[in-house]
Amino acid sequence: MKKTLGIIGARGHTGAELIRLVAAHPQLELAFVSSRELAGQPLAAHNPAYQGALCYENLDAAALVKRRADAIVLALPNGKSAEYLAAIEAHHPDTVIVDLSADYRFDEAWYYGLPELTRQHYRGQRRISNPGCYATAMQLVIAPFKADLAAPVQCFGVSGYSGAGTTPSDKNNVELLRDNLMPYALTGHLHEREVTRHTAPVEFMPHVAPHFRGLSITANLHLKRSISAAQALQQLREFYAGEPLVAVSQDAPWVSRVAGRHHAMLGGFTVDEGGRRLVLVSVLDNLLKGAATQAMQNLNLAFGFDELAGIFPSNSSESCR
Repeated sequence: MKKTLGIIGARGHTGAELIRLVAAHPQLELAFVSSRELAGQPLAAHNPAYQGALCYENLDAAALVKRRADAIVLALPNGKSAEYLAAIEAHHPDTVIVDLSADYRFDEAWYYGLPELTRQHYRGQRRISNPGCYATAMQLVIAPFKADLAAPVQCFGVSGYSGAGTTPSDKNNVELLRDNLMPYALTGHLHEREVTRHTAPVEFMPHVAPHFRGLSITANLHLKRSISAAQALQQLREFYAGEPLVAVSQDAPWVSRVAGRHHAMLGGFTVDEGGRRLVLVSVLDNLLKGAATQAMQNLNLAFGFDELAGIFPSNSSESCR
């Protein structure tokens, strides 16, 4: 039995990726897509993966309550979800909401949806907060060693400029980024607080690079006990055994090898002479596993579908391994 999905903020990079995933999903169909800038234009003209007759609409909160869908994804900038949430809760409280912003990642009433780490805590919640892209990469690489940490984890991050969204800024200005690496928010970044809240204390230093998509985290872990690179590799492999969207390898992964793919890659196991400093690398596509793919995992979980439905179509040969 098919379920319907509406997307608010469908013009952005993540909204476009989510539309592609829904188009490949055997049990989901789009009910509506909202974009102020593209209102009235055919969805198929902007996203060839979708072959239906829907057009973009400009749906504010008042207009949204007149529409029905089994689930709604809020793909909006931080601070913009509350009005839509209030309208949905007042008129359609049983609707599943997946919020891609940071607005509810610290709200105990919402399920924090990083499936590989939190699916055991899902109890049918209808309000799901999607983790941040950097936060996902950091937590995936830190979680297996959480009990061993002796100090906050230092994380050096580099992301493609798609992570800055579509609103023009220095961080997505291709000319300013050419042959450049742009540091920003070097203390107190939102994702620093997010990872500290949900997994372990981190000190995060993000940068933007000239490539479009994909991010890399180099994590510096100080441990309570000595460990070898081989032991760390085995610990990570055992932790993610059976997780199809997490690939573990001995070598440090590259962003270019994960861009456009749905999984995270973890590797680069290096220890110091005493074995109490472990350095690891985590890469993922910020628009996919860092956003749209993870949202699809959460939607599938909410509806009781196969968690990979729409992500790896049945006729696809793609594998994360």
